[in-house]
Order: sequence, then C-alpha cells, then structure tokens
Amino acid sequence: MAKPLLLDQEWLERIAGQVNGLEYGSVLITVHDGRVVQIDRTERKRFDAASSKQQQDQAQANGDKLRAVKG
Repeated sequence: MAKPLLLDQEWLERIAGQVNGLEYGSVLITVHDGRVVQIDRTERKRFDAASSKQQQDQAQANGDKLRAVKG
C-alpha cells in the first residue's frame, strides 16, 4: 500500500509559487516514498496569429528585420 503523502507548509508554498503566474503549461510534482522531492514547471507561450502578423508588418514598415548572426 502507498505511503500517505507528507506536505508541510514549505512545500505547499513552493508548489503554489510554481503555479502562480502560469498562464499555459504544467507543473509536475515528483514523489518518492510519500515525500515530494522535485517540482518541474513547463511553461508555454501562445501567440495570436493575427496579432503576430500585425507586429511583423509593423516591424517591416519600420525597417526592422530578423537577422542571423554568425558566432
């Protein structure tokens, strides 16, 4: 049978801190022997295609271009 999960206030605050401000994404909590040992946060950024096209058009009108830089 699985051990009961032990969460103290510190872990609850850590988890809440990772979830707060997350618009799109996921929070993965890893548990070993009934204890939280790791928190992974994966954040996604979503962009509206229409506003992205509008920003691109404005940048081109201003002469701004994305250039590759050799390093």
